[in-house]
Amino acid sequence: MKIPDSFKLIGVAAILTAGLSACDKPGPAERAGQNIDRSVDQVGEKMSDTADRVGDKMSSQGEKAGVAIDDTEITAKIKAAIFAEPGLKTLQISVDTIHGVVTLTGSVSSKADKDNAQSLASAVSGVKEVNNRLEVMHKK
Repeated sequence: MKIPDSFKLIGVAAILTAGLSACDKPGPAERAGQNIDRSVDQVGEKMSDTADRVGDKMSSQGEKAGVAIDDTEITAKIKAAIFAEPGLKTLQISVDTIHGVVTLTGSVSSKADKDNAQSLASAVSGVKEVNNRLEVMHKK
C-alpha cells in the first residue's frame, strides 16, 4: 500500500492549516502570557510608586538632618561667642537650639551680662529667635 505523494502533501497541508487556525484562537498559553504581561506592568508601576515614596522620605529626612546640622552649628557659634566674651562665665550658660530658636539658660552676674549674651546669640546667622531665660545672680 503505497500512498501517492499528492495525498501525503494534502495531509500535511491539512495538518498545517489546522495548526495555524488554532494559533488564531487564544489558548491557555496566550492567556498565561497576557496575564504575565499585566502582572509585570503592575509590578513595574508599584515599584515606581514605591521608589517615589522612598525618594520623598529620603528628601524629607535630608531636610531634617540639615536642620539638625544647622541647629548644632548655631549652638556651637553662640557658645564660641560667649566663651570669647570676657566676663561671661561659659560654664554657667547653657545654649539649646531647635529649628533656629535659641534658648539661653543658667545664671549670669548682672543684667548687662544677660543682655550681652542675648545680643551675642541674636547676632549669629540662622537664629530666628532668642528665649533668654538667664537668671541674674546677685553677689552676697
